[in-house]
Amino acid sequence: MPPMMTSQQKPATALLLINEKSRKGDCARKEVLAQLTAQGLRVIVPNADLTMTYSELIEHYADRIDSVIVGGGDGSLNAAAPGLVATGLPLGVLPLGTANDFARTLGIPFDLKNAISVIVAGHRRAVDLGKVNGHLFFNVSSIGFSAALARELTAESKKRWGTLGYALAACKLLCQSRPFRAEIVHEGTAERVRTVQISVGNGRFYGGGMTVEERAAPDDGLLDVYSLEVTHWWQMIALIPFLRRGTQGRWRQVRAFSTTELILNTRRPHDINADGELIGRTPAHFTIEQKAIEVFAPR
Repeated sequence: MPPMMTSQQKPATALLLINEKSRKGDCARKEVLAQLTAQGLRVIVPNADLTMTYSELIEHYADRIDSVIVGGGDGSLNAAAPGLVATGLPLGVLPLGTANDFARTLGIPFDLKNAISVIVAGHRRAVDLGKVNGHLFFNVSSIGFSAALARELTAESKKRWGTLGYALAACKLLCQSRPFRAEIVHEGTAERVRTVQISVGNGRFYGGGMTVEERAAPDDGLLDVYSLEVTHWWQMIALIPFLRRGTQGRWRQVRAFSTTELILNTRRPHDINADGELIGRTPAHFTIEQKAIEVFAPR
């Protein structure tokens, strides 16, 4: 494992991973390389012949680099998480995806030049990672409506429509949403609910700017949980402004709490969404890895 840098030390050599299938990834590679090298960074781009996952690439190059720069969306960051944890290498984020919610949570600029300036400045912030059934996540993991939305959204639609694609797919699914039965186990209690969605957040934002909880932070050591226990689809529409602000917990039909561990059981298996990717089915066991990685972030 390479030696850890101080919180102010600039990365000298970086592994660059750009998801060319992300919304802006296919046209950004040359510009990113030019700007990084102009700032004095030595950049390693993986050999195209290496058929490895992002995490495998990080571990493969770990002894030759000081940091990892990922250009893409939240799904790209998610793919790199195990390798970052295993090596202890700091992460630079280039928001080239559709929602870029982790960048939004940390205040990383969406403008490419300014995002690179954040990396070059060298200030690092230790952040938590959520974990569901052993799978790490940055922003949020959920079952119910959001998981159905993740299944509905194709890479092509996200690339073509951007965040509008979320809204179009959500409208299509909204009228089809039906409550399901689930059991929420935490703090020694088991609560049985009828819900359309249960979300477990590590960061603050998800789904293109929705807010898990208004006070949530990616380094507060807590998972923020809410369950939407509405009975009619039109109530979801009334909830949208509250979901944007993270104040949905004030509604009588929304169960909200913070914890460090919980288990979700359902009567029949439900898809689990983590950072926009479907990673398995319930039951779901959630924990938090405190200060799991360091990220180049604004002060």
